[in-house]
Amino acid sequence: MVPDDTQVPPDAAVDEERAVPEGGGDSGGAAADPQKLANLQAQLEESFKRARETSERLKDTHERLLRTAAEFDNFKKRAVKEKEDIQRFGIERLLRDFLPVMDNLERALDHAEQHDLAQVIEGVRLVQKLFETTLAKHGVIGFSALGKPFDPGLHEALMQQESDEPAGTVVSEMARGYKLNDRLVRPAAVVVAKPRTPAQAAPATDGEGGGQG
Repeated sequence: MVPDDTQVPPDAAVDEERAVPEGGGDSGGAAADPQKLANLQAQLEESFKRARETSERLKDTHERLLRTAAEFDNFKKRAVKEKEDIQRFGIERLLRDFLPVMDNLERALDHAEQHDLAQVIEGVRLVQKLFETTLAKHGVIGFSALGKPFDPGLHEALMQQESDEPAGTVVSEMARGYKLNDRLVRPAAVVVAKPRTPAQAAPATDGEGGGQG
């Protein structure tokens, strides 16, 4: 019997089955595309969401910065105005405290002609006492250098004067010194002692040594 040449060997049939991809060739790749598109769509929506959130945060930050800048500008304007007010009216409290001193001084002058000298002096001393008390209320204290050793940090020497006091001693005071809360405002104007010069021999009189013929 003549063999049938068209019969396919069993091994070849197996190879053909292996060569054909599962799922029907190209149909499997097309089936995966919708899933990839869904993933890409989800990623895109997530990116849009984050972009919107970032934009909102930037908008809020920008608005806060604008408010902060406006508040700082208002603060600078208030600070400038307060500084100007201090320069113009900073001594208002001091002046209010010193007005009674001026009132008493005017009263003393008005009554000077109607009283004797002792009463006028007493009135002026009372005004001086009130003046010193008002200064002390604001931290201003006067000090005297008379009889103390000269201190260049507190005293201003106007001149030197021969004196029996130790050299460098303040023997006269032209003006008292003043401090403001322990800070020197004005040094005391003083005269400082210096040693006396040796006395020169008195010149001989005309009658001395004469009388001889």
